[in-house]
Amino acid sequence: MKRSTNSLIGQIVAVNVLLVVATLFAASAAASLNLSTQDQRTQFALLALTIVLVLLMNMLMIQRRFTPLERLIERVEEIDPQQPAEFDAPEVGAGSDEVDRLAASFRRLLGRIEAERRRSGRLALRAQEEERKRLARDLHDEVNQALTAILLRLQAVSQDAPPTVADELTEVRRPVNQAMDELLRLARELRPTALDDHGLYTAIESQVRRFSTQTGIAADLQVNGHPAELDPDRETAVFRIAQEALANVARHARATAVEVGVEPLGDHGVALTVRDDGRGFVLEGQSNGLGLNGMAERARLVGGELEIDSRPGAGTALSLKVP
Repeated sequence: MKRSTNSLIGQIVAVNVLLVVATLFAASAAASLNLSTQDQRTQFALLALTIVLVLLMNMLMIQRRFTPLERLIERVEEIDPQQPAEFDAPEVGAGSDEVDRLAASFRRLLGRIEAERRRSGRLALRAQEEERKRLARDLHDEVNQALTAILLRLQAVSQDAPPTVADELTEVRRPVNQAMDELLRLARELRPTALDDHGLYTAIESQVRRFSTQTGIAADLQVNGHPAELDPDRETAVFRIAQEALANVARHARATAVEVGVEPLGDHGVALTVRDDGRGFVLEGQSNGLGLNGMAERARLVGGELEIDSRPGAGTALSLKVP
């Protein structure tokens, strides 16, 4: 095993070598050994051999005690920052209580870091959803009402206007209607009222129906069992992942059919699946463009697991489990 002189074990070995050499010469001087005679040289050789054996035993003991620490360091360096909870301390065997304590302390530290990351992530997502809700309400209550007033005014003016002007006003009303429809669509995407009023299952059903209407892709929703009781954070996370998955199908998959499945997972969990028959993709190197990292992070923040299975020409299957 390669040692670095700057490492702790390298420094300990160097110090031991210096101490052994110093001890050897100090013992020779104390014993007044005269190396010019054969008997004295033999005694010096035996003394040196004894000290060297002690040094070798010392080095073996140091290596035995430091090897688990080095394995622990290697395991720590291999940790994926996105999956800190997967840390698994190496087996260190008997006689390494300090390394065991260090590994346990590091595992607890990772647990606290992960808990804090989830807490802060949930707060950020909650603040984001509140801002989405506010924007959706403003679009619906203020901007849409203003456009409605303009539309009614145009309709009133067109009744008393000459035929040529009335035709122009009718043309003007068309983009106003389109703007109102677009604003309502944006408001629903920002914060669907069905999620707040009727819960997760109804919101996903509305999203699937709207997806099929807008894209022309056949979408089938399968709901099994009774709706599970989810807190608002997990409910929102599942809906946003379903929304993003359907958006990816519309933008990238070139699919002709999509199957969405929702079913309870235990008493307080939910399982979501989204499958399409599109062109599929290679997972490696594609995640950023498809927003898979964002969906996986959102799932982790609520304690869920997200799996993606996709191959070119074989479609894509998304599976989410939130216990």
